[in-house]
Amino acid sequence: MRGFRSLRWRLTALIGAVVVLSVGATFVAVYRGTGTQLRNQIDRELRADAQAFARGGVPPGAPAGPDVERAARTYISSQPFRGSSRLLIVELPGRPPLSNEPELLTHAPGLATTKPGFTSVDVEDLGSLRLFRESVIRGGRAAAVVAVGEPLTPVTRAEKQVARTFLLAGSVTLLIGLLAGYLVAARTAGPLRRMARIAARVDAGELSPRMAQGGPRDEVRALADSFDLMLDRLEDAFARQRAFASDASHELRTPLTVIRGQLEVLARQSNPAPEDVRRVERLVRTEILRMERLVDDLLVLARADEREFLRKRPIDLPPFAAELVDGARPTANRRFELGPIPMGLVDADPDRLAQALRNLIRNATEYTSDGGIVRLTGSASRGRVTLAVEDDGPGIPPAHRERVFDRFHRTDSARTRVRGGVGLGLAIARAIVEAHGGKIYAAESPEGGARVAIELPGFRPVVPEPDYAPAVSSSA
Repeated sequence: MRGFRSLRWRLTALIGAVVVLSVGATFVAVYRGTGTQLRNQIDRELRADAQAFARGGVPPGAPAGPDVERAARTYISSQPFRGSSRLLIVELPGRPPLSNEPELLTHAPGLATTKPGFTSVDVEDLGSLRLFRESVIRGGRAAAVVAVGEPLTPVTRAEKQVARTFLLAGSVTLLIGLLAGYLVAARTAGPLRRMARIAARVDAGELSPRMAQGGPRDEVRALADSFDLMLDRLEDAFARQRAFASDASHELRTPLTVIRGQLEVLARQSNPAPEDVRRVERLVRTEILRMERLVDDLLVLARADEREFLRKRPIDLPPFAAELVDGARPTANRRFELGPIPMGLVDADPDRLAQALRNLIRNATEYTSDGGIVRLTGSASRGRVTLAVEDDGPGIPPAHRERVFDRFHRTDSARTRVRGGVGLGLAIARAIVEAHGGKIYAAESPEGGARVAIELPGFRPVVPEPDYAPAVSSSA
């Protein structure tokens, strides 16, 4: 019973119902149309026969009663009634009705008393009879009343033939429609059942199966490809999540290990010296601050996909960049420089953009020596602005320029944990830039070190005032 409730059988039943309704509607239209057309043709012929009798069966002028009867009998005698001919009835004032079938009037006397116009009368052994009745006017009076009738047996026979034909053709059409519907439903439901089986395997924790649907590029193929793409992204997300959790736990384990080791050393001393207590206190504070920074960075990355992550507003780039460079000078003994910055406004979150650029500046500062160059520069083109941080440090090898923005990624010994933090600065910068709809990339700087650039949309150039000159500063 469950199988008949499946999508395949429901689609088959639906297609069968559509076929039945379509054939039924067509049958009703043809059946009624055929009967109506034949009845209208009979009515036209009955009216024409009545008019023919008025012309040939009644003398013109103002004839006397005997003359009318004699002419009517002559006309009637020339119109014998047969199964395929028409019934003719003539009523004369004060005389019995005349007909080309007198016996029919005996068995059905009501035929001579029908209303004027068209009527249908049921006659025994003859079936339904269509009658047309009208008066023949001569000399301002009704000289005779003529009624012309024809059996509706041909109409009934034609309607029955239409019904038999549609019953046979409809049955064949229904069988063909059900078969075609079953095949179409099976072809449609097959990939869906396969997708359901794969979804069950994914729900069980297996992310490797794929639909790999072949055939034409139809809706089912598009759905299967979207399903495979979703699984690819899901598998990548799980892999990144596992790697992220592993790296984060490792990064948190290191300061915890240091804290526990120092506390254990201190605990083994029955009367520790004040200098040892202060030393352990400094180490514990340092590691706690490091863990706090790590947790803050992880929270930023976790919120990067939220809608409220950004609060955009127009940013005037030259003063914004100058403030970033001025704020970096007290942090290290480097030559912080502000290169050319395009005049204009960019739609961005000033706090998040400043956070990303500070991470780039901090990253360049950590990998340059005392007195090294750290430069913030920019350019604009076609509604997009590029802001780049350049240094003269060891640079980033080409093989690592894509992966350097991954979480907890480090390149080589030149960028060690001691100098390079926990490896989240560039990852946070990428998350912020991508949330703005921009992109970030690494290259070689003109100074031989690293050049990390971010490109943002929504830039609007502004023509500078005549007395304005952008600030370009050199070493602190």
